[in-house]
This record gives sequence, C-alpha cells and structure tokens, in this order.
Amino acid sequence: MSRPALGRGGRFYICALAVSLSAVGLAASAGVAHALDENWALQFGPTSGGGGSDPATERQALKELERNPPPGFPTLAAANVAATKTAIERYTAIVEAGGWKAVPDATVKPGEDHFAVVELRDRLIVSGELGADKAGGENLDGTLVEALKVYQTNNGLTPNGRLDKPTVAALNVTAEDRLTQLKANLKRLTELTAVVKPQRKYVVVNIPAAQVEAVALNKVITRHTGVVGKVDRPTPLLRSTITELNFNPTWRLPPTVITKDLIPQGQEMQAKGENVLVKTGIEAYSNGKKVDPEKVDWNSSAPKSYSYRQPPGKDNPLGFVKINFASGESVYMHDSPSSGLFGSNFRAASSGCIRVHNIERLAYWLVAQNDGWEQDRVEEMKKTGERKDVRLATPVPLHFVYITAWATEDGAIQFRRDLYNRDGVAEIATSY
Repeated sequence: MSRPALGRGGRFYICALAVSLSAVGLAASAGVAHALDENWALQFGPTSGGGGSDPATERQALKELERNPPPGFPTLAAANVAATKTAIERYTAIVEAGGWKAVPDATVKPGEDHFAVVELRDRLIVSGELGADKAGGENLDGTLVEALKVYQTNNGLTPNGRLDKPTVAALNVTAEDRLTQLKANLKRLTELTAVVKPQRKYVVVNIPAAQVEAVALNKVITRHTGVVGKVDRPTPLLRSTITELNFNPTWRLPPTVITKDLIPQGQEMQAKGENVLVKTGIEAYSNGKKVDPEKVDWNSSAPKSYSYRQPPGKDNPLGFVKINFASGESVYMHDSPSSGLFGSNFRAASSGCIRVHNIERLAYWLVAQNDGWEQDRVEEMKKTGERKDVRLATPVPLHFVYITAWATEDGAIQFRRDLYNRDGVAEIATSY
C-alpha cells in the first residue's frame, strides 16, 4: 500500500524555491516538535541525513523505506472514491460508538512493558489494525508490533514498530477529526478523479504525503519521495502539463529566495567578513552585467535590484535535471545534490518547489517516447554534466494535489498530516 510520509528533518542546501538560506526551523506545535536543529548553520555542499538513537542497521533500513516507498495504489484512482465512501461509513460508526480513548504519551520499544500499551491495544482494535481478541497485556509483543507498523504505514509514519511521540500524536487525533478529513477529501477525490484520464500516463504530487507518483494505465509505475513547501511557503495546488526537461540547468534564483533568504544571509555573512556569493558560487547581475561579488554591499538597496544565478555543477541545488511545466507560481520539480531529507519522515522544507528522490527514474519515464533517449543516456547526462534542454515528444499531465485522507481498493484507510491546515481539524492533526 502507498506510504507517503512527512516528519522530523532538516538539511540545508540553497535550493530554488526550496530550503531557506537562513538558519530556520520547521514549525512545532501541540507539544510535538519537528524542528530543524536550533544551531543549524549555513552549510555548503551535500550533507547526510539526520541520526537517531536506534542501532545503525535499523536506522538505515528505515531511511531506505522513506527514500524508496513501494508503488502501491494510485492516489487518484477512481476506485478510491467508493473505497473512501466505505471508510466514511466505518468511521461514522466508530464516532457514534464513542470513538477511541487517548493513548498516554509514552515511548515504548518492542518487547518492553508499559501501562500505555494497554490503551494502545484498545486503540488499534477500534481502528481495525489489531484483532478484538488481542486486548489486555502491557507488553509490546510481536503481534502488536506488526499491527502498529500497519498503523504507522497507513498514517504516513516511519513503520518502526515503536510507540513514540509522532505515533502517539497521530493515534490521538480524534475519530471525529479523522471522519472530518475523510469527508473533506472525498470531495477533493471526486473532483480530481473526474479530470484524470486513467488510460494515459500522468504525474501526481500529493503535497501532504510529500510523494510523487508516475502513473500509467491506472498503475503506479514508480513512486518517489519528495520534499514539499514549508508551512509558511506552501506548495501550490495546480493542474499543468510537463513539457520539458533541463539537464544540468542553471539556477535562476526566484524573488522569494532572493528577498527572504539570500539577502538576509548576505547581510549576516558580511557582518562576519564573509561573502555569500563567493561561498555558494552564485553570480549577481545588474543590467545583464556580472557584478563583482566583493563589491556587493548587502546592507544597501542595490542587491534587491540584481538578478542571481548559479551555474551547473555539483553544488547547484537543482541537481542534474529540472522538470518544467506551466505554473503561475513559478514552481517546478528538480533533483537535489543533498539527499539527507529524503530519508526523513518530515519533508516540508522547501519554498514551494518539489525535490524528487531518484529523479533519474522519473526523467527516463518522461522522455522514454523521445527518439534516442534510452535509460543509459539519462544516466550519462548525470555522469557527464552535459547541459541540454529536451522537449517531451508527448507532454505529460501533472497534478499537485492536497489529499490527507483516502481509502484504496484493498480496504486500507490512509491518513496524512493536514500540513497546511486545510481540513478544519484540530492542530494535533497538522503537526505529528
């Protein structure tokens, strides 16, 4: 089943409409913090993912699950409408029966005993991940661990089989709020599935899930972990068509990144006797002429009038390919030289664009109908750094959607964080 995810994370990389140049964190609320490290400093070049308290082998396996989710079912499959209606009936019955009790805030590892496990068992019995005959004990045993992994998978959480803060927060979203989400998303699904042509290939970015689906003949051909817009710089909803790929592109900094990230960081570094343009390799231009980076006064008004760009290369935040489509918000999809966030559970860290893990697979799928574009040619573009723009022989429909609750034809009911607070539910449903 599909397993989109969002959770704690943070790796800096100057990125088009992506990661802030300033040392900022992601929002934390309802006592469940998913923030960037407070001492997060400006870093240049690729960085690795964050750590944790788990053994290295387990941690790496979970990161791989985040980076490489299974294909699962299409989010916009027509069958999901009927399945979601059935889920609404089920959750209506749960609400009418009194919903579920809150699970105590506790951290419990597999095999451990804790009084909170009793409530966890009851909670999973109500929502259906655990059989009704499994009530009782305080031990987080193997059967309960597997049921908890199913719950975590269906709620966009890393399936570690542990009771932890994000899992407790998700469990404690009320049945009433989950029902509200299902009803809100049924309307979205009904509208979206009416415009999707399942017999054709198309791409879907589900923003709350932070995942990208390449779909053909109503099957997910490849699913990709993505990085989406932060709460204060949300990725927009859109319907468009992918028309072009830029291999090894130049990054032209958009106005938002210039004013909110580059200039403030330039001022901060200038006060320390450093130069942000020299550090990053970004070039400033005034009336088409390159500006000497050493002569830029970041405290003057002049930097606001400049245009900025970064040439192709290993430090270019667009990576080796940028995917273009018409957008009034000037957003796009692209590669990233920094892979750390792709292994994190929370991936709302951009300024609106979508970074895509394993984008070479998506790029090949998009250009496969172009003459001469075999998979090895795409891989060669990544190796050589050759600069090239490629128009697609057949443009591919693209949908940026906001789906936080849905059911699939196998009966699984999926929930994701209401990342941008659009479902009208309690804050806890937005922040776990």
